Amino acid sequence: MCADILPGDKVFSDFRRQCLSVDNWHSKYDKNGMEVWVEIPSISSQGSKSQKVHKIRCRMTIKDVSAETMYDVLHDSEYRKKWDPTMLESFDIARLSSNADVGYYSWLCPKPLKNRDVVTLRSWQVNDVEYMIVNYSVKHPAYPPRKDLVRAVSVLTGYLIVSTGPNSCLFTYLSQADPKGSLPKWVVNKASQVLAPKVLKCVHKAGQGYPQWKAQNAPSHKPWLHPEQSVLPMMDASELSIQRADSLENVDESSTRDALENEAEDSS
Repeated sequence: MCADILPGDKVFSDFRRQCLSVDNWHSKYDKNGMEVWVEIPSISSQGSKSQKVHKIRCRMTIKDVSAETMYDVLHDSEYRKKWDPTMLESFDIARLSSNADVGYYSWLCPKPLKNRDVVTLRSWQVNDVEYMIVNYSVKHPAYPPRKDLVRAVSVLTGYLIVSTGPNSCLFTYLSQADPKGSLPKWVVNKASQVLAPKVLKCVHKAGQGYPQWKAQNAPSHKPWLHPEQSVLPMMDASELSIQRADSLENVDESSTRDALENEAEDSS
């Protein structure tokens, strides 16, 4: 695998197009400045394995936090420990270029589902009033799948943040990911309609509190804006390869279906 694994302008432009597109999206949630859509699969993909790879898009109108601050929140791994309620473990592994790194993230799933983790290549780009971050799963020789977690796959996940004023922005999250395992369909539906807005609300709240927190925690340290500040080791991108979903073992979680459905009924 060569260094072409690093995303170029085409990846960012395509991601931006998907974030702004109005075609082939079905609205699942629209309330209080928050919208959630799931992609409508094309006729050619219906009934194929690609249908397993769900694509979701969330958009939030933020009226009290700047685009720059929201961008900083998404990058700041130290601050994430303060606000991310589902995070088990998160750390940056190595730097690949001035605007790309590779990192590890694991998160809690509702019981009795198994918890998940990912190893992703992340890259970012800032253009005028727009901020973009994209990531996708990669294989790292030192971080193979763990027995106690299900290795999920991000086909393409990221954020587009568009400034709409000095203290406001339009915040879009888009993800095409394969959670692996055998998640019941209602779990995916519930995630798109209920969990996604909750996560975005957490991110918004984190943005509201970030300036005060950052002022007391290395306020000038922002290696995502100033690469020379990074203390991560450099890594040759050729050591990484794209993680394909079909190369990972599927974990059978079908035995949890009844328990999960009962839990859903209790919470509804």
